[in-house]
Amino acid sequence: MDIRKQVFGDRAEIQVTGRLDAYWAAHLSATLNEAVREGTHNISLDLSEVKFMSSAGIGALVRIYKQLQAIRGSLVISAASEQVTRLITISGLQAVLFPAMKPGGETADAIRASAAPRHGEPITRPKGTFEIFPLSEQSGLRASMIGNPGLLRGCKFRKENCSWQSFPEASFAVGVGTLGDSYEDCEGRFGEFLAAAGVVAYLPTDGTNVPDYFVPAGSSVATVQVCYAAAFEGPFAKMARFESDRNSGPMTLSDLVEACLEFSAAEKVGIVIVAETAGLIGAALRRPPIRATSEQSPFQFPDVRNWLTFTAERAYPRSLALVVGLAVRGDGGALAPALRPMGSNQDLSGHFHAAAFTYRHLQKGEIDLNVTVRSLFEAHSLQGVLHLLRDDRAVAGAGESEFVRGAIWMGPIL
Repeated sequence: MDIRKQVFGDRAEIQVTGRLDAYWAAHLSATLNEAVREGTHNISLDLSEVKFMSSAGIGALVRIYKQLQAIRGSLVISAASEQVTRLITISGLQAVLFPAMKPGGETADAIRASAAPRHGEPITRPKGTFEIFPLSEQSGLRASMIGNPGLLRGCKFRKENCSWQSFPEASFAVGVGTLGDSYEDCEGRFGEFLAAAGVVAYLPTDGTNVPDYFVPAGSSVATVQVCYAAAFEGPFAKMARFESDRNSGPMTLSDLVEACLEFSAAEKVGIVIVAETAGLIGAALRRPPIRATSEQSPFQFPDVRNWLTFTAERAYPRSLALVVGLAVRGDGGALAPALRPMGSNQDLSGHFHAAAFTYRHLQKGEIDLNVTVRSLFEAHSLQGVLHLLRDDRAVAGAGESEFVRGAIWMGPIL
């Protein structure tokens, strides 16, 4: 089978020649999925030279059709051989996949036009492009420091140092905590957590190494037993879509943070990112920070080997990551105890946690934060949770977490 692709902006025309059976259906699926990853959300297929298509081929087309529908894209067949036409008709999919006329008399072009995303203000930077959407005129996120992050050195957290904290939809947080019914139930599982859009994800330190999460239903609210956390709440001022430049390579976390500080015209920002990763760099606790054997735990050698797991190389490449955190240029004030240096700019610090998921396509244009975050947990597999760090070792350092494209919600911190 031969597959030829031509791209025109966000539209692709793909011509397939040969036999579309189970083996080649996998190749076509890979081609279609890669086209969507690259931002092509309207695809036209020419199957006029396909002499045979099996049900596996039909299945591949239906799967990508559903994925594109979910992100307001489109998949249509512009031409088809007699055998392909007959199979699609027998399968009852002619109204779905053939473009000439949809039910009610709408053409495929009209449907694509009606579903076109709203465009924001385009901004070009050396590492890629951004598209800015204003969200709220009520600029200003309220930030707070919960607990004492200094107790992490020496792992000195005890029951009296921890507290129950609720994180409704309008709040966001990163820190060390766990889900449970009581402190006694939680003390053996404290690990990195993040909260966003009413959802909480964390990595237990009970030896399972399996991330867990809570998605509220109805009027319920996510509640976490927290050792410490940096939290912020309020409406985001702006949203940005970004796409890294292919020649420059993926954008680093500090690249995105610098852009958020610029677009927010602020020295302190709260940030939530949903983006395709080129790889995450970070660390996670291996034990709950409550029973240290020395004052050097968990950061000094040799104790660090028993207390922390580091990414020796980029983790979760080509996955979709939910990143929550805050960044500061200069003095962090009350938030300073939770901040860590970022990038090569010594004046920039932040605290970010990431939850990695199996990849899914994101709708173009402006998207809703709450809907987007919840859909990650409801329809995709949570693979891990990391505290994102810069690995700046002289020889073997892996650098920073990197991102290819995605969406960012940002707001200045009061």
